[in-house]
Amino acid sequence: MDERFSLSVMVSMVSLSETKPQSLSISFSLQEGKADMCADMNKTFLCNDTAMTVVVAGEAHPWMETNFPERNVSLGLSTTPLDFPINPWDIMLCMSGTVIACENAIVVAIIFYTPNLRTPMFVLVGSLATADLLAGMGLILNFVFQYVLSSETISLITVGFLVASFTASISSLLAITVDRYFSLYNALTYFSEKTLHYVHLMLVSTWGVSLCLGLLPVLGWNCLDDPSLCSIVRPLTRSNVTLLAVSFFIIFILMLTLYFKICKIVCRHAHQIALQQHFFTTSHYVATKKGVATLAIILGTFGSSWLPFAIYCLVGEREYPSVYTYATLLPATYNSMINPIIYAYRNAEIQRSLYVLFCGCFQSNVATHSRSPSEV
Repeated sequence: MDERFSLSVMVSMVSLSETKPQSLSISFSLQEGKADMCADMNKTFLCNDTAMTVVVAGEAHPWMETNFPERNVSLGLSTTPLDFPINPWDIMLCMSGTVIACENAIVVAIIFYTPNLRTPMFVLVGSLATADLLAGMGLILNFVFQYVLSSETISLITVGFLVASFTASISSLLAITVDRYFSLYNALTYFSEKTLHYVHLMLVSTWGVSLCLGLLPVLGWNCLDDPSLCSIVRPLTRSNVTLLAVSFFIIFILMLTLYFKICKIVCRHAHQIALQQHFFTTSHYVATKKGVATLAIILGTFGSSWLPFAIYCLVGEREYPSVYTYATLLPATYNSMINPIIYAYRNAEIQRSLYVLFCGCFQSNVATHSRSPSEV
């Protein structure tokens, strides 16, 4: 009975002329009853009735040849990497999305079910939480669709959904900054109907622009047909990513300008109060310092989260390793994780609603005074 069987062995050999180990794949084909193979500890392979050939870098190097050319035995260089079945970066993005979705879902629920939180300030905070909630869900769906239901159409829809969500999040931050500026600049007329109108206008503009930018890849502005046009974020084109990065820098500059003006107004108000009381008390100094520190935290968090990814979108090429894209995108998602802490959970009204929701420490009909955005 002429039965053949093959044995695949992975060994690591060190060349005398090189110190770098090479991973070699050895395939032995033996004929049962006629061929035996053995190897001693001195790196010498002694085989009976077997021919053995080493193939390294495309060249054949016979170790030992016998008079049996019909035997099919070869040793080839294995260059296939042992890939991890799931990219760890994708796991971290999915975990980040889960935390983001949970945090912001609580904020959206509190604002929606609490009648006292219907002022323009909280409407904008709710818009920010909704955008971040959608961004977190988009990260989760991207992970699921990438490893379960992978297709080009789903990839386009998921990327467009993420672009629209993160654009709405950043635009909502700008809207909150504008609202804070007007609450200080026009403090006497802030709680008028006019304020509610311009807040609604900002919301429509924010979500309208975000939806348009998210639809661009789905409507054809992608690189699926021409991979040479791809950017660091496939399937977005290089021009699409550049547009998004430039838009971010414009928003960031506007926020810097507005917060600088807010800081000047806060300092001027503190100085006027001190003059009216004929001295500058410690409490005024502490309040001013706290306000400036809060502005620094807001801008520092926003800039440190998004600036690396925005810069890499402009200078990165599609040939660069994907680890650079992941390493700059992951911190950007952290901004959506920190937003509810800065803009929602620090607010006294939302804290009281949290106590009602989880502890029942207060009655839901307790009257509260809604503070101005400058106090948030």
